[in-house]
Amino acid sequence: MRRLVGLGSLVAMVAVVTDRVLARVAGGGPVIRMLTVVDAPIEETWAVLADVPLQVEWMREMKDITISTPGPVGVGTRGTALVRIFGIPARDPVEIVEFEPPTRYAIKHLGLFTGGGVITLEPGADGTTTIVRWDEILRPAVLPELGSRIAAPVLRRIFQDDLHRFARLVETGSADD
Repeated sequence: MRRLVGLGSLVAMVAVVTDRVLARVAGGGPVIRMLTVVDAPIEETWAVLADVPLQVEWMREMKDITISTPGPVGVGTRGTALVRIFGIPARDPVEIVEFEPPTRYAIKHLGLFTGGGVITLEPGADGTTTIVRWDEILRPAVLPELGSRIAAPVLRRIFQDDLHRFARLVETGSADD
């Protein structure tokens, strides 16, 4: 039992030191980047993106969202989403920090996970499609530098799948396959 406790302590110390080194060398966590092309004009794509309650339809990990500020959605709007990441439910309070129809939508995470995300839209070459880029930084409260780097590849896959669901929702009215 002593050896197990000793090994656990050693692993914890290595993780803390690694996290601190990463913070000094490359703080801020990795940027998770996703991209898709939606077969719809930018105005139609924006309308779905800016419909905050509709986000539960295309973000598979988001189970519920509550808007806590009155008035129309825009900069300063706050809400709390119930999300399930890696099977663990968590409340994710966010604030919209940029809202520039029909091209830019950004949030800041205010809870156990910090960081933020920005989704940008640009019209395709002939205006009938929309290029959607999503950049996200998520840092857990514990071991934020190490944790964000370990989680990034999995989150990239999850978020890219969400972005494909978003495109289907815009194009067909349903995010389901």
